[in-house]
Amino acid sequence: MSSFRPFGLTAWLAAPMAAALLMPVTLSPACAQAVAVAPTAPQAASPAPGPQTTTPATSQQESPEQRGLTARAIDKVKQVAKSAGDIFSRVPCLPPKDAHKGGAKSMGSLPHVASKLVAGKPVVIVAFGSSSTAGFGASSPDFNYPNRLAAQLHRQYPTADITVINAGVGGEDAPEMMKRLQKEVIDVHPDLVIWQVGTNAVLRNLDPGDTAKLVEDGITRIQAVGDADIVLVDPQYSPRVTERPESAGKMVKLLGRVAELRHVGIFPRFEVMRDWHEKQDIPVESFVISDGLHMNDWGYACFAQLLGDDIIRSVGQIKLGVNVPANVRTYRPM
Repeated sequence: MSSFRPFGLTAWLAAPMAAALLMPVTLSPACAQAVAVAPTAPQAASPAPGPQTTTPATSQQESPEQRGLTARAIDKVKQVAKSAGDIFSRVPCLPPKDAHKGGAKSMGSLPHVASKLVAGKPVVIVAFGSSSTAGFGASSPDFNYPNRLAAQLHRQYPTADITVINAGVGGEDAPEMMKRLQKEVIDVHPDLVIWQVGTNAVLRNLDPGDTAKLVEDGITRIQAVGDADIVLVDPQYSPRVTERPESAGKMVKLLGRVAELRHVGIFPRFEVMRDWHEKQDIPVESFVISDGLHMNDWGYACFAQLLGDDIIRSVGQIKLGVNVPANVRTYRPM
């Protein structure tokens, strides 16, 4: 099992000054994303937002050890903010172009995880899937999407106890994932499950209907033992997938139908990535590595940002008192 907990969210933010430094109210959606620093990131640095780079005065009552913790926390914040800007310094991560032109449905709700974040309760997120969850193609583990998502939420909610578990295993699809669903998802008692599935079934010429049935069965099992929010992630738009248009199209359609029937979220990765290429004029090689299948650092980062933005908006709905019914969960990050 390749599960890991990439961020102990209370560890490096234990110093009291760090929380004040990271107040999210000044962050715009364009700079809300964050990552753990990867020394291999090639892009030039972008200036970090002011509130995240300002060093607060140290209290006279702090011991040398406390001052050391505070300084390390501040350094970490600066590094994370710098890395967040680096990855999008050449090509920004934008939502699909039709998002505000009536072509996209407004998102529904992730009521369970949002309510826990609002209440300040610990949150566990399981990223369940195959190689694009494990992070194949990323220059380092810091740049896979679960780590990027964890860092973004970490910056947005600096005092929250959030754990993101990467349960991605390369080469798997629904049949193999179902064998580890109990141990790696259900037994963890997650608040949110992000289930990326379907790509390997397309590449193996498996029946999309069989995959959809297994995924629906898996959702039923998760829902039977708890009230975790669930988001399905459909296949990526990449040359290896699009060369099988009939199978890929059926898979995307059926996973969307399962999400609608089971009242869970659907992140339409295929359509989002197609928008990058066809409407935002981003070359495929700018977000897919040379194997024609897996995403690169930018692709994972933008995917994580859009997904994280949806979680943050859902929290905002709860804070504003928007009462979205729990059974209205299907949404699109647009």
